[in-house]
Amino acid sequence: MTENGNQTRSNAIAAAIILLASGVCLYFMPQIVLGIGKTSPVLGAAAGAAIILSFFLVFWLRSRFKK
Repeated sequence: MTENGNQTRSNAIAAAIILLASGVCLYFMPQIVLGIGKTSPVLGAAAGAAIILSFFLVFWLRSRFKK
């Protein structure tokens, strides 16, 4: 394989791992938010927002690192 082909494959594998980890986190998000929300509704909402934003943050950080 060429250098570009290896890099494309590496990027695809990294994206698949990130999407899989995010999918698992998003699957359990309702239980996490409800559990934290029993203590404080504000903390529950903040936890939900942090989980959603972390999905985008990971891809943003990866793009910044690759440049």
